[in-house]
Amino acid sequence: MGHREVTAPLVRKVVRDADYSWGTSAMMNLYSGTTCPFSHRCRIVLYEKQMDFQVIDVDLFNKPEDIAVINPYNRVPVLVDRDLVLYEANIINEYIDERFPHPQLMPPDPQTRARARQLLFTMEHELFGFIEPIERNMKTIDKARAHIRDRLTELSPMFSKQKHMLGEEFSMLDVAIAPLLWRLDHYGIELPKEAAPLMKYAERIFSRQGFIDALTPSEKIMRR
Repeated sequence: MGHREVTAPLVRKVVRDADYSWGTSAMMNLYSGTTCPFSHRCRIVLYEKQMDFQVIDVDLFNKPEDIAVINPYNRVPVLVDRDLVLYEANIINEYIDERFPHPQLMPPDPQTRARARQLLFTMEHELFGFIEPIERNMKTIDKARAHIRDRLTELSPMFSKQKHMLGEEFSMLDVAIAPLLWRLDHYGIELPKEAAPLMKYAERIFSRQGFIDALTPSEKIMRR
């Protein structure tokens, strides 16, 4: 009679920064803002990968001093993996994708991967670069909302022909744009009827278990 191999259960812990014991840890740690769209990206990747990790919730309005020690820009997200410290969401996510390649979120061939990186760069400048005026309620808030609305509407037709940003497979580009799509109501951005294919695409992303698991309580209430 054979025996079944017993695998250890996945360890996924979420702790508040006040409860976290700052110091070295063998587990991969993500310091994540509970409402930060860039931290949201990294959480999605971690949950999609189905691996062991720990998320340390960071209060963006009362950040612990240790964040400035591990990231000179004093921002989240920050990933600490033993002696390695990384910041900036796209860099963190590519590292996780390369270290834990299943499921692979960046394209395997160099040409398509370069195209994906170019599109991520464009997304930062054409979409996420306009989030700050909205979150800080700056004078340019209406222009920022209109800009994001128009850029997203321009993207919409592609989803009448394909399931995801790069075609049929879920990729890092879908991870990158998902937090923005989730926050449209929260940011006061209303898309026109022409953007219906984009919103159907968004619902597909929102139904993924990795996306659902990655949401914080503060993010869950952002969308009506």
